[in-house]
Amino acid sequence: MSKVLYISSEAFPLIKTGGLGDVAGSLPIALLKKSQDVRLLLPAYPEVLNKITKIKKLAITSYYDLPVEIVETRLPGSNVIVWLVDCPAVFDRPGGPYTDNHGQPWDDIALRFAILCHAAVDIALNNLQLNWQPDVVHCNDWQSGLVPALLSLHSKRPATVFTIHNLAYQGIFKQQTFTDLHLPIELWHMDGLEYYGQLSFMKGGLAYADKITTVSPNYAREILEPEFSFGFDGLLKQRAADISGIINGIDEKYWNPGTDKYLEHKYNRRSLNKKVRNKTALQKELSLPVDDSIPMIGMVSRLVEQKGLEIILPSLETLLAMPLQIVILGTGETHYEILLSEYAHKHPERLKVIIGYNEPLAHRIEAASDMYLMPSTFEPCGLNQLYSLRYGTLPIVNNVGGLADTVINSSEENINNGTANGFVLKQQSTTSLLATIQRALTLYQKPEIWRQLQTNAMSGSFSWQTSAEHYVNLYQQALNEL
Repeated sequence: MSKVLYISSEAFPLIKTGGLGDVAGSLPIALLKKSQDVRLLLPAYPEVLNKITKIKKLAITSYYDLPVEIVETRLPGSNVIVWLVDCPAVFDRPGGPYTDNHGQPWDDIALRFAILCHAAVDIALNNLQLNWQPDVVHCNDWQSGLVPALLSLHSKRPATVFTIHNLAYQGIFKQQTFTDLHLPIELWHMDGLEYYGQLSFMKGGLAYADKITTVSPNYAREILEPEFSFGFDGLLKQRAADISGIINGIDEKYWNPGTDKYLEHKYNRRSLNKKVRNKTALQKELSLPVDDSIPMIGMVSRLVEQKGLEIILPSLETLLAMPLQIVILGTGETHYEILLSEYAHKHPERLKVIIGYNEPLAHRIEAASDMYLMPSTFEPCGLNQLYSLRYGTLPIVNNVGGLADTVINSSEENINNGTANGFVLKQQSTTSLLATIQRALTLYQKPEIWRQLQTNAMSGSFSWQTSAEHYVNLYQQALNEL
């Protein structure tokens, strides 16, 4: 049994902006079931404090002359112990973890997460006398990237694991920020935190962690190539022996069409004929023409270029002339929100666009749709295609990252050998997207084949148990090599 300090900037159901929140809310639970002694470390945002009832004060300290308390609670619905870094000066304000209410990055975002990192380091070295010291510190994305760097300066330290959820977000700041944060000067060099004259939090994890993981095996290979590495391919090639890909799991209790509390019409693969009732219910809810035979394409996503918007938008005019309905839920870059909303206004019977995040509606869209649109330019793991497979909603994806690891194209050969569970674009282009959707619509008209594809999709196992086992083995390996 290892003691694991798991650090994240978000964790569902306390706070979530994307896939990292889902992972941090599920993996610690799965690790606990594998007999790991886990503590989840999170910032004490107002949204988090509003969702918890019992807290216990553990320690008082300060960073950058700002008072900080470490308080203990539980992850709702689980036995996972959560330690919150409560620093009102940086966390107690309206807005999200990374941006204010106007969607602008926080001016002091580097300070916010430096405080989280310093607290993690003090817990890791037992400086706060919490009667618990980790064997392994598991960091996630740039927000906790300083932790492996700062721990590298101590001879007696825990093993460090750094997981890349998305290499595109790197936590890059001016050199002045390095000075302002009083970071140890011995970390400022080409092989350290310095990145082309700037400070990179992400590089702290990539350069100093004992083990690096990505959230799918395919993404672990892709990030060694310049196209997917966002400038880090040289460093990552150097670290290649320490990099592995472990596919994300999903919370199979929460994402389960047979028990989903947000669905009026529950179903499983033995009662797939009930799935269509979710479509007619959603059509009514969203004021779309009610027709159970019309194919529906769903999309729940951040509206950013990465998610394939550059090929979806030019396809819309052609798509909306086809016999189908499209439902899109998400927030993101303003120009995408405006363009999609304009299309929806022009085609109210074919396209519904809901700007915002709405967890119950996300579940209903997954259950109602026949196909799920996810032609990402890159996708470290992707969770929505896993939710879609679980709900018998066939994903339409690009052949990258975790999408390539989980979605098997409905080619004639794969249909015949019983493995097909979705649709894969030949290339990242509007032409290929339209051709792929056209193929999906053709197969949709063949109920026996379609039912088989849905059954294949719903038969996959995406629980956290297997992934958690891989992490436990990795922790052991990191400890053995320390």
